[in-house]
Amino acid sequence: MDRFDLIVVGGGQAGCSAALAAARQGLKVLLAEATGSLGGSATMALVNPYMPFKTRIYKGGDCRVLWLSDGIFREIHEALNEDAIYGFSGEGGKFHEETMKVLFDRKMAEAGVTVLFHATLCGVERDGRALKSVSFATVGGIYTFAADTYVDATGDATLTAMADSPYQLGRTSDSLCQPMTLCFRMINVDVEKLDHSAIDDLYQQYQAEGKIKNPREDVLIFKTRIENMLHFNTTRIVKLNPTDPFDRSRAEAEAREQVVELVNFLKENFEAFKNADLVMTAPEIGVRESRMIEARHVLTQEELKDAVKFDDAIAAGNYDIDIHSPDGSGTSHYYFPAGVYYTIPYRSLLPKDLDNLLVAGRCIGATHEAQASVRIMPICSCTGEAAGIAAAIAKEDGVSVADADAQKIRTRLREVGAFVGE
Repeated sequence: MDRFDLIVVGGGQAGCSAALAAARQGLKVLLAEATGSLGGSATMALVNPYMPFKTRIYKGGDCRVLWLSDGIFREIHEALNEDAIYGFSGEGGKFHEETMKVLFDRKMAEAGVTVLFHATLCGVERDGRALKSVSFATVGGIYTFAADTYVDATGDATLTAMADSPYQLGRTSDSLCQPMTLCFRMINVDVEKLDHSAIDDLYQQYQAEGKIKNPREDVLIFKTRIENMLHFNTTRIVKLNPTDPFDRSRAEAEAREQVVELVNFLKENFEAFKNADLVMTAPEIGVRESRMIEARHVLTQEELKDAVKFDDAIAAGNYDIDIHSPDGSGTSHYYFPAGVYYTIPYRSLLPKDLDNLLVAGRCIGATHEAQASVRIMPICSCTGEAAGIAAAIAKEDGVSVADADAQKIRTRLREVGAFVGE
């Protein structure tokens, strides 16, 4: 059985950042990913663009831009915007998914991370408060690996759940999660004739007449960095459990039917889409929320709104508390004023009952409401980087990550360019 200093399960933004951060500190790292590429929701669910990751600080008559998601996230973001891989450049938060795949491949190779694709977590060995090994189903059979420390970056807290560590599913009242969404893209759109208001008006009329089954209240469209191609983040699958394999399978099929409905609606009613074609749906449905671990500190909506600066803060953010109704239509928002940001404590990455497991990404310890803000990819990258640095500090000091010195972690994060609060 191969042994590593750190095993990261899940190769999304959080897992990639954790693996890179730890390997750059000298750890022997295995990064296991269930699909054939890195990037997670960005590459497999076509979640694009990055949601806001900066704020403006006003003081006197001066204004400065503050990167709340810095460090490895900024490195990746800037590399995507200055792409020389395929000759495509990004724009703001937009990026090219194919560029991201190759970029992460190259970063892992440079850092010495062992990457295992098409590796589905299928077994966890636990002994008391410690994980002893993890197993993956691969094309070559079942492979088992051991490590000093593990990072659950699966998004769904799958490793945590398989280790029988407690978690909360969705909101406390009924365990319903934010809706799942299958993103899709249309090409050959006459974007000069695009009229968002007219689309929403007719869409809502058709909903009232029963011609549109999608419960979302409007049609969410983004322009892309490719001319005449539009990105849609607008299907909505409600009241299905993302962690139930049968529900998730049903969600994929139902979402594709919603794509059919929307594409035909647009082509039949709007000149901008007269010659448009559906070019792709995402390889898999996007999941906003599922399990959140029972951490040593569960982050709350009140702490976000109060802009709490924790002593053990390892990441920060001020993306709005963006809750797509788990029941059907409607999306609620709480927007943070410019210059106001909250922090995320290291304790929110630590399960209550395991000492050598860290959790990063959208499944950290948070309530349904708080998770609605911390779930975005830039913040996931930052909690991942913090997990990787924590594993390195624990290794250096000969302790578990549960006993790692949070102040040393914060200092090291600052040294490598991350932002942990001013």
